[in-house]
Amino acid sequence: MDTRLLKLFLSLADTLHFGRASELNHISPSALSRSIKQLEDEVGVDLFERNNRTVTLTHEGELFRDYAREALLQWDVIRDALMEEAEELHGEISVYCSVTASYSFLYDILSQFRLNHPGVEIKLHTGDPEHAIGHILSGSEDITIAAKPDPLPAGIAFKPITMSPLVFIAPTEQGALQPLIDQQDWAQIPMILPESGVGRKRVDDWFEQRNLTPTIYAQVAGNEAIVSMVSLGFGVGVVPRIVLDNSPLAEKVQVLDVKPQLADYDVGLFALEKKLKSPLIRAFWEQLKG
Repeated sequence: MDTRLLKLFLSLADTLHFGRASELNHISPSALSRSIKQLEDEVGVDLFERNNRTVTLTHEGELFRDYAREALLQWDVIRDALMEEAEELHGEISVYCSVTASYSFLYDILSQFRLNHPGVEIKLHTGDPEHAIGHILSGSEDITIAAKPDPLPAGIAFKPITMSPLVFIAPTEQGALQPLIDQQDWAQIPMILPESGVGRKRVDDWFEQRNLTPTIYAQVAGNEAIVSMVSLGFGVGVVPRIVLDNSPLAEKVQVLDVKPQLADYDVGLFALEKKLKSPLIRAFWEQLKG
């Protein structure tokens, strides 16, 4: 069965934003718009009211949202029941993680999983790990790898993989930054920070505890991009140590001895608790011992 249109509809119904919904589903906004139009043509009514600024559900759209959620739930129930009767698992699992996580953790997990379950197809998407939980909540991904936030959203299961320190990094050749770093003049040091997520919250709290307002040079999506900008001498950044250890630019940056230290990243798998009832998702989840 092709449940793609229902999933796209629910993603847009939850976000009410074509840009965010298309990003969550790894398609262009124009492709999402065409899919929604196709669905509206099939059901014969407008499901959304949209103009240049806003997207809202029509009354018919609200009714269809309830149907779509129930239909996908029932499909999962019957598919799981059928798979439990089969001798071998078949189907697909969607996995999302950063580029660093894909070769730091995922390779070992997938290698063994493929040996145990050759009939299961893995769809791997990479991107900013700060979007990982959003992808899980929207249903656009089955499994994600990222740092555990505090608190963990309700209905989300987490399985730890490793701990990684969150460190301040500076370019090896510090140049004009040298006096500011030597004096630890944090109010003047240009900072390259993540746009959002666990790392950004911890940095913001660190500065607030010191009664300082950071000088932000850039806000970047993705830890690998932070390492790149720091290596070019644009400022001081904050990244998980595991990203730095796996970066081709590791020799061009250095870890600063900053006190107090930021709390470590607790990196692991995320999934919806209700999806762990699926034999496919449960098999992948249980592949990681812990």
